[in-house]
Amino acid sequence: MNEYTASPNSPWKSLFVLVGITIGLSIAVQMIVLIGNIIITGDWETIIKDSNSIYTSNSNPTFLYLLLASSSVGTFLLPAIFLQKIEGYYTYFPVKEIGNIKSYVLAAALIFAFAPLMQLIGEWNRGMQLPDSMVGLENWMRAQEDNMAVLTENIIMVDSIGLLLLNILVMAVLPAIAEEYFFRGSLQHIFQRVFKNHHITVWVTAIIFSAIHVQFYGFFPRLILGVFFGYMLVWSRNIWIPIICHFLNNASVTVLAYIYTRQGKTYTDLQASESYPIIVYLGSLVLTAAIGWYFYKHVHQNRVIDGERLDQDQIV
Repeated sequence: MNEYTASPNSPWKSLFVLVGITIGLSIAVQMIVLIGNIIITGDWETIIKDSNSIYTSNSNPTFLYLLLASSSVGTFLLPAIFLQKIEGYYTYFPVKEIGNIKSYVLAAALIFAFAPLMQLIGEWNRGMQLPDSMVGLENWMRAQEDNMAVLTENIIMVDSIGLLLLNILVMAVLPAIAEEYFFRGSLQHIFQRVFKNHHITVWVTAIIFSAIHVQFYGFFPRLILGVFFGYMLVWSRNIWIPIICHFLNNASVTVLAYIYTRQGKTYTDLQASESYPIIVYLGSLVLTAAIGWYFYKHVHQNRVIDGERLDQDQIV
């Protein structure tokens, strides 16, 4: 029986349940952390007067790490797991060919092959300017970006192995699992039942994935990553492939930040883009296309061997 017809449950009902669980658990889990911090420190006035300070201040890094971890777990991981428990007739987190190492290697190679082009897209995105009539919106977007930059700098620019490992856990391991479970696992499955076309589904999910981070000057690179992760799941039917690639993307930034800090460089240096000759960008495009085609053929061949077909609108 097809995983989408295992139950007549409406996709809109599934979406409503997911959104409801997400709001409830996100508030509940983060409130537990906030209340715990207030009980331990007795400092409730700072949080009430300036909620942004809990993210931008580095006076209590332990609390900040707990808040970030609780955000990943409460907002993304637990809601996705709860939805799977409620709707057990669907397979939200497929694990086809989980031991096929070649699929993981090809997927990771695809991400790294596209890195120069991703950097170019990021540079263009950071220089984006809105029309004069939208200056108010642009100022708000810049303020959001600046706040996130302060938070990121306080977290990732570390010079000890212990903090590096903690960063990898909080900034790479937890977000990779939680966000892929939520977006590629739950949300993409629901949208596929709505649109019944995996191309529309992948792009809509990727747009939401990028927008929800509220980092407008990194919107397009994150959108492209979301598209890559979406097609990886569509083709491989293995949730761990986008999880591993998501982890590698985030972990590479945390490790590079550690190296830069040890070398006495700043967060601004980390953010600086290096320009490449045009041949590098063309090579990146060709190599990405070649690896992507080979990855698709590889997983498609496995589907045929297993007696399945990777149809145009088939998804897990």
